[in-house]
Amino acid sequence: MGKGRLEAFSDGVIAIIITIMVLELKVPHGDDLSALLPLIPVATSYILSFVFIGIYWNNHHHTMHAVHKVNGPILWANLHLLFWLSLIPFATNWMGENPFTPWPVAMYGVILLMCAIAYTILTLTLIHYDGNESQLAQAIGSDFKGKVSLVFYIAAIPLAFVRQWMALSLYVIVALIWFIPDRRIERVLNR
Repeated sequence: MGKGRLEAFSDGVIAIIITIMVLELKVPHGDDLSALLPLIPVATSYILSFVFIGIYWNNHHHTMHAVHKVNGPILWANLHLLFWLSLIPFATNWMGENPFTPWPVAMYGVILLMCAIAYTILTLTLIHYDGNESQLAQAIGSDFKGKVSLVFYIAAIPLAFVRQWMALSLYVIVALIWFIPDRRIERVLNR
């Protein structure tokens, strides 16, 4: 079957996730700049989560360009990814409302880890369907960035109970690793 409906549905769900996150930003009680100070943790959480959602949308878009058709297991793998992405607004809000305390920071990491695992499953399912010689398989290669991200998330979760700022730093490092668009797929498609 074609991939168009999967792409359209995924884009819609991601748009809703971003909308939910922005609706959680509350207007400050006050009319001067000092009223914004208590919102710094919420805004910081929002920005980090917006970047992660943008990274997933961007990479999902590129990944879908490298495949031509999908099947049932791919649809389920994609829904699995969307499920974990849909929990990001919850973790974002919890972390922002409880300024970077251990459990919210750890839960944020668990959800990011599960998103990364779900994206890996989706990618492997796509490669399995298209074959090891497919354009996507060639582009992904050993997926060093994906593996490093998983290691950082796994390290950050227990670290959140000892040094929250270090766990958050690992989340930011992963975002920075992926912020620069991944050109592997573009290179393979342009050959």
